[in-house]
Amino acid sequence: MSLNSGSIRVGVIGGGQLARMMVPPAIHLGLRISVLAETEGSSAERAADMVGDYRDPETVYAFAETVDVITFDHEHVPQEILYGLEARGVQVHPRPDSLQYAQDKIVMRKKLAELGVPIPAWAAVADEAALQEFIDAHGGRAVVKTARGGYDGKGVRVVSAAGEVADWFTALGEDAHGGSLLVEELVDFTRELSQLVARRPSGETRTWPVVETIQIDGVCAEVLAPAPVQNAATLEEAARIGAIVAAGVEVTGVLAVEMFETRDGRVLVNELAMRPHNSGHFSIEGSVTSQFEQHLRAVTDLPLGETALTAPAVVMVNVLGGPAEGPMPVRYAEVLAAHPRAKIHSYDKMPRPGRKVGHVTVTGDSLAEVLAEARATAAAFA
Repeated sequence: MSLNSGSIRVGVIGGGQLARMMVPPAIHLGLRISVLAETEGSSAERAADMVGDYRDPETVYAFAETVDVITFDHEHVPQEILYGLEARGVQVHPRPDSLQYAQDKIVMRKKLAELGVPIPAWAAVADEAALQEFIDAHGGRAVVKTARGGYDGKGVRVVSAAGEVADWFTALGEDAHGGSLLVEELVDFTRELSQLVARRPSGETRTWPVVETIQIDGVCAEVLAPAPVQNAATLEEAARIGAIVAAGVEVTGVLAVEMFETRDGRVLVNELAMRPHNSGHFSIEGSVTSQFEQHLRAVTDLPLGETALTAPAVVMVNVLGGPAEGPMPVRYAEVLAAHPRAKIHSYDKMPRPGRKVGHVTVTGDSLAEVLAEARATAAAFA
């Protein structure tokens, strides 16, 4: 794809906050951007040129006719539709062959094992007997995940008996396509890390510094960039793994490789996301090139930007839930006055317990000071 300023229109399937945060860098790059949103009033409604069901082939094909390249706010578009787009000559990034590894956790585990990167012990189980056998062989507890559709703690249960996911097995039996659940060992980890990688079709790759992510109830709550150094070799290993995975799955765009750091200093790959990711929101203010700009550069095959941090310490804290009286801007006057160092991002969502309605980022020289300021700013929206 050759870029002629203002001539390329990027189509984003999904109208959430990730699509919303692609809009400013698209403007800066001279790109046009369109969004296929699921509903009216979506977070990215300012760029939503179409509202419709991403699971409906004709809706997606009609949207694709209005753009030059398709990318995603989420990984849930059915594979048959993605291949249908390619058959019509539409550029899709990441390609269906790559996206499958973020869509199906069992397919992902098989690929990661093939690439030889370290992962938890796992199995695909189709019934309670097989699950119980795995649990008994791995210390009496395990993590069970639905193969498709889970995120932010949904579709994940820590169990000690197979009967605790009996409803999931029932759902599998009712699915015309059948399937299995993914079971993994319960990893004794000390913290979670994330390696962001961007890759363009030519193979050019850029990585950001490894970050530490802090979860609350399975939802990313805080990101520390760079990850505090507890063992330099561990962070080097995380970066190495990220590069191997990006090349191995031939991703185009931004890839997040989420990992566990274990008590003995090992790094195990937990999840993959093939799109801008919550662990990379810090990069809007905290990196020379944000993940959103980089993703657009990659899917339009532009040279990738520098990823160095803009300050020694960068912290992003999600605003979960939000003000009782409405979206985040109802508090802006008081919060902006009290926290002038913080950069505040509203997703234009109505408050709801546990919902990601926005985030704040603070940069500076001291991690302790930056973290305290970011936490205080986010708490002001509670």
